Amino acid sequence: MSSLRYKQYAVLGSSTFAFTMCFAVWMMFAVLGVPIKTMLSLNETQFGLLASTPVLTGALSRLPLGLLGDKFGGRVVVFGLLLAIVGPIMLIGHATEYWQFLVIGLFVGLAGGSFSVGIAYCARWFERKNQGFAMGIFGAGNAGAALTKLVAPSIVVAWGWQAVPKVYAVAILVTAVIFWAFSFDDPDHRVGKTVTLTEQLRALKDPRVWKYCQYYSIVFGGYVALALWMTEYYVEEYGFGLRSAALLAAAFSLPGGVLRAVGGWLSDRFGAHKVTWWVMWVSWICLFIMSYPQTHLSVHTVSGTATYDIRLSPTVFTVLLFMVGVAFAFGKASVFKYISDDFHQDIGAVSGIVGLVGGLGGFLLPIMFGALVDLTGVRSSVFMLMYGVVWVSLIWMYWTEVRRTDVIKGSAELATATE
Repeated sequence: MSSLRYKQYAVLGSSTFAFTMCFAVWMMFAVLGVPIKTMLSLNETQFGLLASTPVLTGALSRLPLGLLGDKFGGRVVVFGLLLAIVGPIMLIGHATEYWQFLVIGLFVGLAGGSFSVGIAYCARWFERKNQGFAMGIFGAGNAGAALTKLVAPSIVVAWGWQAVPKVYAVAILVTAVIFWAFSFDDPDHRVGKTVTLTEQLRALKDPRVWKYCQYYSIVFGGYVALALWMTEYYVEEYGFGLRSAALLAAAFSLPGGVLRAVGGWLSDRFGAHKVTWWVMWVSWICLFIMSYPQTHLSVHTVSGTATYDIRLSPTVFTVLLFMVGVAFAFGKASVFKYISDDFHQDIGAVSGIVGLVGGLGGFLLPIMFGALVDLTGVRSSVFMLMYGVVWVSLIWMYWTEVRRTDVIKGSAELATATE
């Protein structure tokens, strides 16, 4: 019989692998969308909708899948989900009309729902003091976005974009077999056996859940949105080819995924609040700089007209994008550390709610990106929008956590002095 330690790491390893492959599928249109956009002559808003359609289903399915995982166990739900998306992935290569891609994308998007099942499944196998790290390791499966950017462009160049869905369908089928072989089930982890659906959803009344939803809408929703958008951004803004653009975009997707484990460790050691606070500030500063549009400035001087070009070079932009990716990676882990600390018995339900809202952010932001670019003609307007979302999170966090902590600390010091 396998030891508990072996089961813990086998579950964590197989679940992380499965989530990585699901996330790679979920982000497929970040690369596929570029040749499809050219083929169908889409505008920026239409491209944003195409890229984000799978994200909608992934977001909406997170809550029900999280509840199913609580009731029946994460192993059987993840395995069934992997098998369910193989067929829709194959159909992508046979689509020819815009509406067909949108409909198929909705079914493929179920892959994104694997997160709320898998993260609760893994967390319950570990002691509470190590849950932040375990959830961070699992969440590193977000690196599947970078995997798509590294692999899919080469497949497109070698065999055409229709080959990508075929390769991914086979990969998901193999993943399902590996996951089932190396994962385990523990009936004691099925909280749905003793907790009703109404009790699981009672967390919706807690204002902390909605605050964590706001945080997650930027660190995860923003991550998904930029992971979908950056390949297109490099192609249109800087004129890179598909391969080079996808590789540079991976500078955001890769750290945004793999460093989530480090964020989990930092959250275990320093607390979710402190990590999230610094994540928001770093993101805010970087997004402010990235928001500045390319500017051609003419100044009339006594000696004549002086002309200046103010713009971010691809190198500086990529460095800033990398920093945002690192910050978002830490933030995704710290938000779920909040959840494991505050809602230990309802991780599946609460992670489903927070994941749903974060996923909706990942769906809406690319559409808003496209609409802003179509309306203003300024590509950096996408970062102006995200800057505003981060600003809202900072204000909310200050009034509900930072200021409250200062008030409590001040009251305690006053009471001590009075004594």
